[in-house]
Amino acid sequence: MTLEVDGSWGEGGGQILRIGVALSAVIDRPIRIYDIRAKRPSPGLRPQHETAVRAVAQITNAEVKGLEIGSSEIEFSPNRAKGGKFLFDTGTAASTSLILQSLMPTMTFASKPFQTEIRGGTNNPWAPTVDYIQEILLPTVKKMGYKGSIELEKRGFYPRGGGIVRADATPIEKLNPIILKESGKVTRIRGLAYSSRLPYHIVDRMAKSATKTLQDAGYPLVTIERENLQPGSNRCAIDPGCGIILFAEFASGAMIGSDNLGRTNKPAERVGYEAANGLIEQLKTGCPVDEHLGDQLIVYMALADGVSEINVSKLTLHTTTCVHVAEQIAKAKFQISGEVGKQATIICKGIGYKRGR
Repeated sequence: MTLEVDGSWGEGGGQILRIGVALSAVIDRPIRIYDIRAKRPSPGLRPQHETAVRAVAQITNAEVKGLEIGSSEIEFSPNRAKGGKFLFDTGTAASTSLILQSLMPTMTFASKPFQTEIRGGTNNPWAPTVDYIQEILLPTVKKMGYKGSIELEKRGFYPRGGGIVRADATPIEKLNPIILKESGKVTRIRGLAYSSRLPYHIVDRMAKSATKTLQDAGYPLVTIERENLQPGSNRCAIDPGCGIILFAEFASGAMIGSDNLGRTNKPAERVGYEAANGLIEQLKTGCPVDEHLGDQLIVYMALADGVSEINVSKLTLHTTTCVHVAEQIAKAKFQISGEVGKQATIICKGIGYKRGR
């Protein structure tokens, strides 16, 4: 029986579509999502949403109705993911990271290993960067038993994208629950200031500004690498762009992140300061899970075999929306202690999904 999912619920954005399709594919339950992205200025499917659904549909040989740009409704009837080699191209600067959010859970429980290449934007506003997926999400879900890798082959910025990301995954039998309650002492802060087709001084100014901001706040151990890509480098983007991402590592083994993208007429010093200040504000909470990782872990917690518990630095509408969809589709049981916009504790009794079940 097809499950009806309201795409306008909660934050009413693309997250409902991404997590809905991922869970549908894993547990093999047909869904119909209506009023897709109803609360966005341009509702309906955009290129990254269409590519995400198309990608999951292709690897599960799913039957899909309504899959076109601008569509406000889709019907998705999957089969079990089989594995293999796949290429997915957005044809735009649409976020490769958002596509990975749908693909990774699906690849986890396939019958055979996966090798995928995704083309599009790698560093986008309003989406996690590929660097964040590599350095924060992937190591965290590996603690739950996930087996895979993510490699950034080429950066891609607005407007043309053209970035290349490779993601491999080896199927597992089940996901283990995760406990992230305490952060412990900050052992070090590291980061990367990156640019393509721009002068070196831009990455240097971003890095120096972030370093000073963090050191002034009482964090002396800061190491920020510089990546200044120019034409001739295989990783250099088609269009110019820049940004910075920072990671705080804790004695507990947990890690949180903060990033910021540069834009025209925004000083490089401001870009670095904002990223550093964002990290500092999260560190003040003492929580081992940042606001972005909080929503990205929900699907894995829902599928895990056991009780997971995480303390997040800030509960977001993205996270509460993910919880709602995971409860509706997977029938996982969640308990949230805290308010949106503040730190919170999320407990989940996962459904203990096993591969091939």
